[in-house]
Amino acid sequence: MLIRSDNDGFNHPVPSEITSRRIYEGRRDLIKLMAAGTAGAALAGWAARDARAQAVARPGKLAALPGAKSGVAGAATMEKITPYKDASTYNNYYEFGTDKEDPAQTAHTLKTRPWTVEIEGLVKKPAKYTIEDLLKLSAQEERIYRMRCVEGWSMVIPWVGYSMSELIKRVEPLGSAKYVEFITLADPKTMPFVGSRVLEWPYVEGLRLDEAMHPLTLLTFGMYGEILPNQNGAPVRLVVPWKYGFKSGKSLVKIRFTDKQPATAWNKAAAQEYGFYSNVNPNVDHPRWSQATERRIGEDGLFTKKRKTLMFNGYEAQVGQLYAGMDLKKLY
Repeated sequence: MLIRSDNDGFNHPVPSEITSRRIYEGRRDLIKLMAAGTAGAALAGWAARDARAQAVARPGKLAALPGAKSGVAGAATMEKITPYKDASTYNNYYEFGTDKEDPAQTAHTLKTRPWTVEIEGLVKKPAKYTIEDLLKLSAQEERIYRMRCVEGWSMVIPWVGYSMSELIKRVEPLGSAKYVEFITLADPKTMPFVGSRVLEWPYVEGLRLDEAMHPLTLLTFGMYGEILPNQNGAPVRLVVPWKYGFKSGKSLVKIRFTDKQPATAWNKAAAQEYGFYSNVNPNVDHPRWSQATERRIGEDGLFTKKRKTLMFNGYEAQVGQLYAGMDLKKLY
């Protein structure tokens, strides 16, 4: 999330790193075609593209991972769920490419077994868990969460997992632990874009300990009743629904407890754009786009009305107290 636009010499990402070139150029071309009276052919092309997307990602192709209905307040919404094909083919996962469509095409190289997650730092019980161990720690729940992308897009996804607090309580953080750092896989053999200069690798994210302990923060193993697709962060990821999506690290391999605020990937790349907290806040605009409105993936027709962005992505009643007394424009 960007608040200030100081001229500090940062080399900002090109538009294709934010919104896929095929999408923004396609819309521009469609507008031209409509003016010329030939929009029908363009719409047919878009339909063909959607058909290709369905062939790439469809429900029922991955192992089932059902979850019981969650009893956590705010862990469900009555809003329309984003179609699986959209949620699994429009992804930010820079280890597999910077265009939104890249990960669904290239992440098949990711090897998710065997997989371990190491817990270290300021805890009484450091450990190394296999993915099978993590799956057994607690009963799986389905959480239907709104997820917000920083560039004005959102989704509603039924995630499967359990509260991150279940794992945290088992490793018993020391009294000096104030933050939790999440470190993701960075394997150039299976991730073709690791080593690119877009970000510093491995991708690192972090939360305050109280944020990580909040019941809505989800250690996530699946979506839509199945295990996670590779492009969505298999085999285990974080989901923090009141923050912008880049805070929810994918393919976790290490969780570290610390007394210092972690230096996170996007904050290191552009501190004046992406703050540590990155809470969804419609009152704080990115200098290159407004954050006051959003559009749902799968509902992005030319005439679709945008939605108003909700404070904390609609979870203000559940998480607002975490930030009482803070200047959320300064601590963005």
